[in-house]
Amino acid sequence: MRRKEFERITPEQVGICSEDIEWLLDQLESGITEPHGLMIMKHGKICAEGWWNPFAPGIRHGQQSHSKTYAATAVGIAYTEGLLKLDERLIDIFPEEAPENPSENLKLLTIHDVLCMGCGMDEMPEPTENWIHDFLHTPVNHKPGTTYMYNSVGSSILGAIVRKKTGLGLHEYLKPRLYDKVGILSDNHRWMKMPDGMEVGGGGLFATTEDNLRLMKLYADGGVWDNERILAEDYVKRAVSLQNESATEAKGNPEARDNFGGYGYQIWMCQPKGVYRADGAMGQFTIVVPDLDMLIAITENAAGAHWAQATLDVMWEFLERIRKNPASGETGVAAAALKKRMSHLALPNPNYQPFSPYMEQVNGSSYEVEKGNFYLAGNGVEHVMGGAPLPAAIKSFTLHFTCDAVCISTNDGKENFDFLAAMDGSRKQNLIPGRLIGQVLANAWWEQEKVLVVEMRKIETCGKEKLIFTFEENQVTIKSEDNMLFKLETPTIIAKKK
Repeated sequence: MRRKEFERITPEQVGICSEDIEWLLDQLESGITEPHGLMIMKHGKICAEGWWNPFAPGIRHGQQSHSKTYAATAVGIAYTEGLLKLDERLIDIFPEEAPENPSENLKLLTIHDVLCMGCGMDEMPEPTENWIHDFLHTPVNHKPGTTYMYNSVGSSILGAIVRKKTGLGLHEYLKPRLYDKVGILSDNHRWMKMPDGMEVGGGGLFATTEDNLRLMKLYADGGVWDNERILAEDYVKRAVSLQNESATEAKGNPEARDNFGGYGYQIWMCQPKGVYRADGAMGQFTIVVPDLDMLIAITENAAGAHWAQATLDVMWEFLERIRKNPASGETGVAAAALKKRMSHLALPNPNYQPFSPYMEQVNGSSYEVEKGNFYLAGNGVEHVMGGAPLPAAIKSFTLHFTCDAVCISTNDGKENFDFLAAMDGSRKQNLIPGRLIGQVLANAWWEQEKVLVVEMRKIETCGKEKLIFTFEENQVTIKSEDNMLFKLETPTIIAKKK
C-alpha cells in the first residue's frame, strides 16, 4: 500500500477562523449528539481533527449506511475497468436466482436503478441464505427509476454484482483497487456478512473517520488520486448528482430534511446547493463542499435520523460562518487554543458511586437465569442486517466485587467468560470472544442501595447499553436500555440466587 499522509496546517492557512471551528465544537458538545471523531479538510489539507476519548483515530467505527458508498465505489471501479455496464439488467446478471417468468418491471431493473434507490419495490426481503433469490422475487410494483425506496438489501446486491462479475467479494476486490491506492488500511476494516458470506454492502462496514474522508476525497477530486484515475469521470458525475428524487422520505421521517433533496449513486444530495454526502445512521457523515474545496468527516452517536439532522443543520450554519467570515491567513493565539482543545477532547467521565451497604450481601452470589434472554453487550446489528445467528444467552452468572471493579462471571451452557466493569470512575476493556463487534468498555455504579447499573460502550460502534440490576432477597431483575437502532429483544430478565 502506498499511503501519503495529508499535510496538517492551521485553519487560518486555508481561510477558516479557528474561532468558527471552536463554535462548531461547542455545538457538537451541546447535547444535540455524542461526537466521536471529526476531521476537516480544505484544499487537500487537514486543518482540524480530533477524537473524543475513549474514541481514537485508529479505532474502526460502525458505518451503517455509509457502507453503501463503499459498495457503490466497487461497482464504479468495475464499471471503470469495463467489467459491467450501468444499464445491465439484474435478471441477466443473476439468471439462476431470477424468476422463471419475471414481471415486466423486473425485466427493466438495471444496475443504475439499484444504485439510485430506484428498484421499484415497496419492501425488501429479510437476510437469508437465499437473499439474492429473495430480492429478485420481491414484487417490483413500480417501473424502475420512477419511484424512490431506501433499499439496504439492494445496496448489498451491488456487492453481489461485483462478486458475480469478478469472483471477488467487496473487501478483496477493493483492497488493491481502492484501499491500497488511497491509503486506507484494509487490515483494519471489518465487514458483517450475509448468510452466504457476501459482505453486507447495505450497512456492514467498520472503518475509521479518516478512511471515510479518503473515500470521499476521491469523489471530490473527480475519481483521480495522485494522477491515477480510479473511477471513471462520468461515473463520478452521476454518483454525486441527482439521479432519483427522494422527497417521499418526508412521509416516514419528516424531521430529516436533508433526506428530501435527492439521491445519486448511494450518495445523498444536501440542502446547500452542490453539497453532497455519504451518510450512515446515527450520524456517520462525510460531507463534500465543492465550492469551498472542503470535506468534513464526522463519526458520532446521534440516535434517530431527526437528531442526526441536527448535526447537519449545525454543519450548514458552520459553512455559512466560513463564507461570511474568511480568515486573513494569519495564525495566532486562536489556532493554538483550538489545537490544544482538539487534542484534549473527551466524553464525560463515567459515574462514580462504588459503595452500597447491600454490596456485601451479593458479593460472591451466583444466579441462574429463569426468565428472559440475558446477553452481555448483545449487538443486534449483525442479526438484523446480515441474518447472523443470535449469540448464546447467558444461563448463569456470579458477581464478584473488588475495590475498583465488579466481575460478572458468566456461563452460557458451554463456555465461561469473565466480564469486568470498572467502579473507580474509569472503564475496563473487555474482548468478548466470537463477536465481530467484541471490544467493550464497561463501568458500573450503585444508583441506589439495591440497584447496580452496568454501562457498556461498544467502542467500535455507536452503541451504549445499560444493564440495570435490581436486587431482592433471593433474586435479581435485570433491565436493558440500549441506544442502538438495531436492538436485540431483551425483555426483563429474572435470575434466582442459587
